[in-house]
Amino acid sequence: MSKRRVFDIYMSRPYPCSYLPNRMATTIFVAPFVSKTALLYNRLSQHGFRRSGNDIYSPHCESCQACLAVRLPVKHFTPRRSQRRVWRKNEDLKVSPVAPLFEAEHFDLYSRYLAARHEDGGMTNPTAGDYLGFMTSSWSKTVFYEFRLKKQLIAIAVVDSVENGISAVYTFFDPDYSDRSLGVYAILWEIEEAKRSNLEWLYLGYWIDECQKMNYKIEYQPLEYFSQGAWWAFDLKN
Repeated sequence: MSKRRVFDIYMSRPYPCSYLPNRMATTIFVAPFVSKTALLYNRLSQHGFRRSGNDIYSPHCESCQACLAVRLPVKHFTPRRSQRRVWRKNEDLKVSPVAPLFEAEHFDLYSRYLAARHEDGGMTNPTAGDYLGFMTSSWSKTVFYEFRLKKQLIAIAVVDSVENGISAVYTFFDPDYSDRSLGVYAILWEIEEAKRSNLEWLYLGYWIDECQKMNYKIEYQPLEYFSQGAWWAFDLKN
């Protein structure tokens, strides 16, 4: 009989929600003293947990369930007309995997992206330590995918390998190329990469209907969300 692994989960104190105004949020996370491993994350990702740096966490607000972990069964995905246009527009890009290490070129792109897209948030003017501490961890199977137009770096998608899937950690891109919809293209490329690798899932983080920055994920169908201990398909008829 196999032993069931038990570990400590902590809960944060309430703090102002980053996504919805006038709300307080709480987060549960694997205790700092617990040894994190890719195997542990594999199991927790199937229950709606995510990675930020070395931390494995999940929203856990008593009076709000707006944050829903979502994943896409990639083999059943059919792109919309607008998504097909984005794909064609970016077919001239070359995508290459690189190790999750500090590169000045990457960091410069990340800093420019934050300055253009998150100037009113708390992520502006990052340090090299902030950058690596957010994107990478000592235990995850992380890859940086470079998107280049000829030799020019215009986007990076940070992904983790998880059991039977990949997890989209973060994507950042050159704000001068916003007309290419590089965030959309990165997701479409990750879907195709999962298919090429014969994987089943692309984990897309948290979907929040009332937050413009987070509700775009509903555009990728058939999307599933985690609730009450199980994954469910969205009922888009209601």
